Amino acid sequence: MQAWGLTDPGMVRSQNQDHYAIVKLGRDQLLAIICDGMGGARSGNIASQMAVEVFVEEVKRTTRANMKPDRIDNMLEQALEMANEAVYEQSQLSEEYRGMGTTLVAAFFQKDQLTVANVGDSRAYLFNKDGVKSITTDHSLVELMVQRGEITREAAKFHPGKNLITRAVGTEAKVSCDLYHLKLNKGDSVLLCSDGLSNVMSDQEILFEVIHGVNKNDCCQRLMNIANYRGSPDNVTVALIAI
Repeated sequence: MQAWGLTDPGMVRSQNQDHYAIVKLGRDQLLAIICDGMGGARSGNIASQMAVEVFVEEVKRTTRANMKPDRIDNMLEQALEMANEAVYEQSQLSEEYRGMGTTLVAAFFQKDQLTVANVGDSRAYLFNKDGVKSITTDHSLVELMVQRGEITREAAKFHPGKNLITRAVGTEAKVSCDLYHLKLNKGDSVLLCSDGLSNVMSDQEILFEVIHGVNKNDCCQRLMNIANYRGSPDNVTVALIAI
């Protein structure tokens, strides 16, 4: 298992409110997480950094070798609960922090088993010889509209409300995540990204770089270069794990 990550403020914003971490936990375990902060210029940055740090520390504290699936679920849910509590309590300290929050997408790898926890509209993808599969479903206004049949998937890409999320870490006293479970095969790749990437590149374009790129070692940089070439109106963060 190999992993790479990269983050960039993009071509418009002066501050990067994305944070990520990739942590090797044991011989066959790895955690990758991306958080995309929201709120004021300062508070969004604090929310995402705090969520990553608290989540990672809790997983590091509680992870054990050869964990059963239900225990992994409980561990990730507990880590999310603690991250949410930390960000929410910080948001109550002053008006400057009021309303801050962050997306969170985390992938826990154990041997050939993958568990993904998701809140918001940062994403997890699976890439292999069969193509690309979106593991997560966005918690966003446009995703709800697509599911209700009000707009098409294509129209959602250009909808003015595409950045409005319906669930975030730290905006309420409690939050729940969606959990996804996959069995991985040798040659599979899993990619996590903030919407700064998914808003400027299609799934098929990302697939081409991940599967058909010359070298996975520079895949994150190639994706970042394409995003920035297209103007990157938002911060861009990507983490790639190859099995």
